[in-house]
Amino acid sequence: MYGTAWKEARTEGLVRQALEAGFRAFDTANQRKHYVEAGVGRALAAAIADGLVTRGELFLQTKFTYERGQDHRLPYDPSADFATQVTQSFESSLEHLGTTSIDSYVLHGPYEARGIAAADREVWRAMEALLQAGQVKLLGVSNVSPSQLDELVSFSAVPIAFVQNRCFARSGWDGNVRKICGEAGIVYQGFSLLTANDRELRSPVVVRIAGRHGATVPQVVFRFALALGMLPLTGTSNPEHMRQDLAADRFVLDPDELSVLESIGLGGR
Repeated sequence: MYGTAWKEARTEGLVRQALEAGFRAFDTANQRKHYVEAGVGRALAAAIADGLVTRGELFLQTKFTYERGQDHRLPYDPSADFATQVTQSFESSLEHLGTTSIDSYVLHGPYEARGIAAADREVWRAMEALLQAGQVKLLGVSNVSPSQLDELVSFSAVPIAFVQNRCFARSGWDGNVRKICGEAGIVYQGFSLLTANDRELRSPVVVRIAGRHGATVPQVVFRFALALGMLPLTGTSNPEHMRQDLAADRFVLDPDELSVLESIGLGGR
């Protein structure tokens, strides 16, 4: 999946490059502080008009973000109740992305650092209503702790499809959250797989594994993530790296290599 955060004026052009490289799944958010959702939509509209892709070939994921995660450019009335904020943000996302439905709608992090708050329950019910109305196909949550995920799984009236977290090698690649995902049939989306693990990925053992397969280190990381059952996100702005990242499934890591990579942030060599 191609991640579109932190690209500002380059968003439209980079999404077009990603489409041309072969990406068909895109992650964004209606959070102008870190995303230009409308830029994603302009690139997609142009690609569809040019015959490069059809809407049916695309997987579009966007998010509802609480006011604390926004800047002054809010996609909803902050004085409105949370359910209304969800509706307003969602309608704005449809307009930005030039579509009538969203494939995956994600809560961009719980309201508080711990627990699931009353606000989260209200927001989640509003998101479920969008799914039940046929405007959303799948629901997810991002930036979530194991205990919060457990609580949300118990509360949700529909199966949670995705968890999207920043993934650190030093926490066993978010092993506690991934365990819950595995038990609940949730697909784990890992982001910052490269930038969050720079020290570990410069390890000679990782470089040797890459050399053994004639691959780049990012390809090894993404292949490793796939082997763990993750859906990895990449936000590269380099066209060649885009193509390389999409080719990460063209080799197989052996069990010893997988074991080394899984433990590398925990003192593994």
